[in-house]
Amino acid sequence: VPGVLRVTISNPEGMAEAAKIMPDVVMASSAYDAAIGADIIAIVTEWDAYRALDFVRLGNAVNQKILLDMRNIYHPAEVQAAGFQSISIGR
Repeated sequence: VPGVLRVTISNPEGMAEAAKIMPDVVMASSAYDAAIGADIIAIVTEWDAYRALDFVRLGNAVNQKILLDMRNIYHPAEVQAAGFQSISIGR
């Protein structure tokens, strides 16, 4: 729905606690499930599960290929080579 912000998260360790304090946030079982229909993917944690993402699989799931890497896990050139717009914080 245009104008409606929907946030979906995935975190390999903190989902149960996050659900308690963020009832309006959709909890997904994986980064790939969280990416379905996304306009932007934001990486805000450094878990190993997010260090080797399959960008082809992500690209097939999202509406727009935009990656906001707030932990500088990926080099912007790698992200751009996969067809994503790369936004890094503090690089």
